[in-house]
Amino acid sequence: MTPDSPSAPSSPPQSALGRRTVLGAVAAAPVLAGLPSAASASAAPPAGRGTPRRLRGGGDLGPNVIVFDPSTPGIQARLDEVFARQESAQFGTGRYQLLFKPGTYHGLNAQIGFYTSISGLGLSPDDTTINGDVTVDAGWFDGNATQNFWRSAENLAVVPVNGTNRWAVAQAAPFRRMHIRGGLNLAPSGYGWASGGYIADSRVDGTVGPYSQQQWYTRDSAVGGWTNAVWNMVFSGVEGAPAQSFPEPPYTTLDTTPISREKPFLYLDGDRYRVFLPALRRNARGVTWGNGTPRGTSLPLDRFYVARPGDSAATLNQALDQGLHLLLTPGIYRVDQPLRVDRPNTVVLGLGYATLIPDNGATALRVADVDGVRLAGFLIDAGPVTSPTLLEIGPNGSSRNHSANPITVQDVFIRIGGAGPGKATTSMVVNARHTVIDHTWVWRADHGDGVGWDTNRCDYGVVVNGHDVLATGLFVEHFNKYDVQWFGERGRTIFFQNEKAYDAPDQASIQNGPVKGYAAYKVGDRVTEHEGWGMGSYCYYNVNPGIVQHHGFAAPERPGVRFHHLLVVSLSGHGQYECVINDTGAPTSGTATVPSKVVSYP
Repeated sequence: MTPDSPSAPSSPPQSALGRRTVLGAVAAAPVLAGLPSAASASAAPPAGRGTPRRLRGGGDLGPNVIVFDPSTPGIQARLDEVFARQESAQFGTGRYQLLFKPGTYHGLNAQIGFYTSISGLGLSPDDTTINGDVTVDAGWFDGNATQNFWRSAENLAVVPVNGTNRWAVAQAAPFRRMHIRGGLNLAPSGYGWASGGYIADSRVDGTVGPYSQQQWYTRDSAVGGWTNAVWNMVFSGVEGAPAQSFPEPPYTTLDTTPISREKPFLYLDGDRYRVFLPALRRNARGVTWGNGTPRGTSLPLDRFYVARPGDSAATLNQALDQGLHLLLTPGIYRVDQPLRVDRPNTVVLGLGYATLIPDNGATALRVADVDGVRLAGFLIDAGPVTSPTLLEIGPNGSSRNHSANPITVQDVFIRIGGAGPGKATTSMVVNARHTVIDHTWVWRADHGDGVGWDTNRCDYGVVVNGHDVLATGLFVEHFNKYDVQWFGERGRTIFFQNEKAYDAPDQASIQNGPVKGYAAYKVGDRVTEHEGWGMGSYCYYNVNPGIVQHHGFAAPERPGVRFHHLLVVSLSGHGQYECVINDTGAPTSGTATVPSKVVSYP
């Protein structure tokens, strides 16, 4: 995406910064010694004439899951080899998962590139300690970190070499269940442009320095300190978070998170793999793993169909129909029909940014109106034929009460265009009640291949019809019409980041009846209860800088619909906002890239 300045500041900035600048398989042996191979896992004899063979669970995790233990020779060389392939492969096809068995590792610098996930295999981050660094920087992009997407770190303790670890990322780059025994720097070296990001269930013993990061959301964690803010820093359930002070500095601080359930993760129980399913928490604060074994349950790997790239949608649906969960190993999966998650408590877990691409206008994945489904850790890429939707959580009209065991959608990212032509009408629809959306980036591409106002057309980003839905860490950008529409009652959003579509050709193309432009976040006219905290919308109309957007947020004016800490920003004057929400809030003006803010509404 495009910044409002071509060069980076030479020191840590304390004020508004610009956005993005437009850009134009390591082989490894199977990793599960002693377990059946992938071939044997899916090659059970047929049950009878005309009956599909029964699929087995378990098996090896394939060549792009690379497992280390402290005695593995050449760890640094292997890490460097993966990074060399992935450092600048923004729209490439490589996908990698790096797994570290419990133990202590010395002298490593794990540089994490695109579509690369690094994780420890203990029940606690402290089971796997790296004396070294887990690094994201922006040398590949001249010190600009605003395109450091699609990578993750999870379940590790890190003792940084110089006392501070660097994690300079943008969207879709979660930092979960990490213990940094030192400080954490979220800016690139040189303190260039940065636009992130998300931390959850993590402990940073020292100070977190966001520096040039324009926005950030931290949930259910503990920090030794936090240094500064640019536009929008949001905390919920974070021990050590700065006191609430929006608008200056722009800190939004909630003492607890109303509902949270951490992402499922792979771990080792002896020499066997299991998937841990963390328990639901209410009014959560701090990490889940600080006092012994975390609360939750686990499943053995043989309860999962270990999917490999090349598996068809029919095969994946057969596994689901048999009662197996899905573990999507790294790679790209083309699906010509929706994956159907119809069973309560089903887990669909991706490793290394496993990617679903629907063919022939299919929906990639549909969840029934059932309890406890967990979707986590994968990417959905729109195909070249328009899909009505890409991800559906509950069918239209879903009404069951899931409050005791909600559906969770975590680190599930959606992309329209960028890696090639892609189209959809709506990216994500949430119909099921009580769904928790915990960190997503839903992105209509503004750069890459197959990008243009009608080339990668998608009118709507996220549509929420279900009641009692909670979003923690909602990033939705660049849709042709509304980025978010929320029709369900009692919806709540903690942190929202948005950019309006860059490429609108003229004012008429975004005209919404009598209103100039479609709001980034629209609450339905009939909704009586809704609440949001720490929410920002930016515009950068680079094709036609004269476009005017009336407001970033739109909502019915009634006491039960409340917003706290809103802002809109015109990036270098490419387009302008007249108001922040409805007809309230000062307009943006000029080229200074200064936010217009509303502390509370109404």
